[in-house]
Amino acid sequence: MTQNPTQGLKKTALILGASGKIGTHAIRAFTARGWICRKYDRAEGNMTEAAMGCDVIINGLNPPNYHNWAEIIPEITEQVIAAAKASGATVVLPGNVYVFGDEAGEWSEQTPHRPVSRKGKIRADMEARYAHSGVQVINLRAGSFIDPDKNADIVSLMILNKIKKGRIGATGDRRVKHAYAYLPDWARAVALLAEQREALGVYEDIPFPGHAFSLDELKAEIERMTQSKLIVRAFPWWLFRLTAPFWELARELLEMRYLFDTSHWLSSDRFDALLPEFEATPLETVLRQLDVNPNQLVTAGAARESAV
Repeated sequence: MTQNPTQGLKKTALILGASGKIGTHAIRAFTARGWICRKYDRAEGNMTEAAMGCDVIINGLNPPNYHNWAEIIPEITEQVIAAAKASGATVVLPGNVYVFGDEAGEWSEQTPHRPVSRKGKIRADMEARYAHSGVQVINLRAGSFIDPDKNADIVSLMILNKIKKGRIGATGDRRVKHAYAYLPDWARAVALLAEQREALGVYEDIPFPGHAFSLDELKAEIERMTQSKLIVRAFPWWLFRLTAPFWELARELLEMRYLFDTSHWLSSDRFDALLPEFEATPLETVLRQLDVNPNQLVTAGAARESAV
């Protein structure tokens, strides 16, 4: 069992965006470790005042549907840094893979930041600001989140949204690996790292290995679990292109489509060195949390699998 160096001491975490998916799972993970959690949303007043007396700030703030990142992300960044400087708290960031661009392979803390998207540039600038802020930051970088609460995560919205009908959505090349992070695992790892913060550097960029699989591998795993054949349908990107001029989410998702055609996974080296006893939730258990259940799945039977 992983040792808790602060066992017996009540520590306090300020959870920014407490009602969102990052905040919700962070609260669960930190509470399970005996932490006191304070909830904060941007409409609730001064962040610096809320942070006073806190040991850690979990930055779960994220504009919905990628709305106006260019202005809102820098604003949030400055508010969080100011709150951390005033309180002496460590900041935890849910890093993503947008900063790496479209060069396939294993991505690690050593991989150069060469974003190919507007949002990737915004995130790269944000991370650089934190890295040079002087406050302690734990950037636990993850792939696409898998949320068992199905709170607007890519897997629930785009890949397994028709799983009960025996269909799976192909968001890109079915042979390409994609990095995923089961959100309860990510939050649990964050809590463990927060308890080790005194032994960490001022800025820690830590890839979270999570799970990595292609659509074909996911399909094979679900078919094994359910003993049913799945039909694969191409995700309707054409509809997103059609509606992009007046649908913000469609425009923003189209910009990140390249990630589904760029084979990538996250290195486990740094993470394993820091949390060698961490046990990730098995993929089968993760999928069962997303209603991949033979009792609920409508078998595709002899249906012919569509070409993608």
